[in-house]
Amino acid sequence: MWRVKSLDAILATAEKKSLHRSLGPVQLTLLGIGGIIGTGIFVLTAEAAQKAGPGMLISFIIAGAVCAVAALCYAELASMVPVAGSAYTYSYAVLGEFFAWLVGWALILEYAVAASAVAVGWSGYVVGLIEHLLHINIPDALVAGPYAGGVINLPAVLISLLVTWLLVLGTKESATVNGVLVAIKIAALSAFVVLALPVMKMENFHPFAPLATAGVIGAGASIFFAYVGFDAVSTAAEETRNPQVNVPIGLIGSLVICTIFYLLVAAGAIGSYGAQPVFGLHGEVLNPGSIELAARCKEITAVGSMPLVCSREALAHVLREIGHPAVGNLLGLAAGLALPSVILMMIYGQTRIFFVMSRDGLLPEVLSKVHPKYKTPHIVTMVTGGLVLVAAAFFPVGQLADISNSGTLFAFLMVAIAVMMLRIKDPDRRRPFKTPLVWIIAPLAIAGCLVLFFYLPMKAKLLLPIWACIGLVFYFAYGYRKSHVGRGLRGEVHELDEDAPLMAVPPTPTGKRPGED
Repeated sequence: MWRVKSLDAILATAEKKSLHRSLGPVQLTLLGIGGIIGTGIFVLTAEAAQKAGPGMLISFIIAGAVCAVAALCYAELASMVPVAGSAYTYSYAVLGEFFAWLVGWALILEYAVAASAVAVGWSGYVVGLIEHLLHINIPDALVAGPYAGGVINLPAVLISLLVTWLLVLGTKESATVNGVLVAIKIAALSAFVVLALPVMKMENFHPFAPLATAGVIGAGASIFFAYVGFDAVSTAAEETRNPQVNVPIGLIGSLVICTIFYLLVAAGAIGSYGAQPVFGLHGEVLNPGSIELAARCKEITAVGSMPLVCSREALAHVLREIGHPAVGNLLGLAAGLALPSVILMMIYGQTRIFFVMSRDGLLPEVLSKVHPKYKTPHIVTMVTGGLVLVAAAFFPVGQLADISNSGTLFAFLMVAIAVMMLRIKDPDRRRPFKTPLVWIIAPLAIAGCLVLFFYLPMKAKLLLPIWACIGLVFYFAYGYRKSHVGRGLRGEVHELDEDAPLMAVPPTPTGKRPGED
């Protein structure tokens, strides 16, 4: 149970593919911005406002700071172990198989549930676009799950099916298409800032934190979802010139720029339209994604304008309400075009984790089978797509994001622990990038992850240990006995084998994936 996978064997696998050091600080920063920006700010603004009101400005700073220290820890391991599998692979090499299983199992929450959250967010923007542009009203029963006052979120189901089908056929992310979609997201958010900031009213910022400090930190725990994606920089450490200097510049630079951008967007939404929480008839606090909030929003909207926290397309809604309906529709179109690529990226990443765990013997080998025609891991892709589809069909975006964050925070916490343990166990091993002030940064990352986790809603906090217990049943019933390391099968077959699906690493600003000549 405590057996570790040989780090030397993992590195020998990685060395099968030589990597050219070509990325500088500007390219790394742009790579990080492309991986981070867009998704969370599009789909979580309303949920953050319900928890923190205007105080969500502080929430963005808190979440960005935790991500920064976690990213510096992540970068050290990524530069030492430049293979797919991310936190799962790092944990297997340092903490042992038991913790690696827990991390890999938790990453299902990060990737699959995050894909579901983005699918629900995409649904909100596309439905809003159809209703305002084509004047077609779609019944709530077909565009929202039970928690949001509907029956099933059919658009979210359809986009999940489409992306899964494309992945089974072997669709890969094009560098050109990815660059265009990143540009669309940034252009849409820039247009929002330009139009919203000039019409800000300072009275909309009062009260600043209607639910006090707990609301601000709670919103930060949800907004953490908006920053996940910085690992695009961490995993490119082996392709970076002078990584000891350029990796932290890329990480911190992209996080700072994205945080400033997020703050401008949030300030525009708050100042131009208002972002106060909606309370119950008797002043009680209503949780985001609850049936009670959905019912209260219907009551308010029936007699007046819809509050920001009630909108499924918050940014487009703000633009329409401040006198820019055409730009609001364009922003909705931008989200409709750009967000499916994020869903594809997340499902792709999840299949990657499943694939590696299957090749390690911890999951049934059938999951690592490759389709004879399409050369894709079709079975694991369909299993992942099914999980994404079910979650997207019935749960609201805020709950899905919080559940995803619980898995992500656990994985980042384990990475921070692994960095410190490896400094003690193997201090002389080559590290292309070293976490600066590791005995300060790593404990800060651990503390930050723990604080944000404990400020998640109770359901999300309880789901992680319950999910872990379910995972342990699978591990002791199958993985513990079938583990290749446990059975002495040391011949490493891994991420860079010819029959393995390609890594889901976002293209660099040069139009090439890391490692490509």
